[in-house]
Amino acid sequence: MILGIGTDLANIERIQGTLDRFGDRFRNRVFTEIEQKRAERMTDPAAVYAKRWAAKEACSKALGTGLRMGIAWKDMAVSNLPTGQPVMHVTGWAAERLDRMTPEGYDAVIHVTLTDDHPWAQAFVVIEALPEREMSARPPMPTRPRRLA
Repeated sequence: MILGIGTDLANIERIQGTLDRFGDRFRNRVFTEIEQKRAERMTDPAAVYAKRWAAKEACSKALGTGLRMGIAWKDMAVSNLPTGQPVMHVTGWAAERLDRMTPEGYDAVIHVTLTDDHPWAQAFVVIEALPEREMSARPPMPTRPRRLA
């Protein structure tokens, strides 16, 4: 069952302007160390930051709150599997919200997809609840945790 859906569109040039103006203050407030490392090793860091910004906005919408009610930017983080597939992790208040919205007997899975076509970056997030028995029947996926420790 689908628990939440969110989408967001971010302007890469706007993110670049924010990076130019606020630099590390912006990076450190919004993005985790893992997100920053990935962005800074890419050809166009602003595009990477913009996609992650959009993913955080989309995730907060899928959680049904938007960026209010205690969710911090770093409570939502995107990493990538070795295949390049993006993975959304939630901690703090976002994890608490996810737990509250997940029905008993179900496990939540967060699906995220990212794209960009200059000057736009876009993200979609779908939160799905799967019965616990369905999750236990799946092979373990240790590289795809729901939350960062």
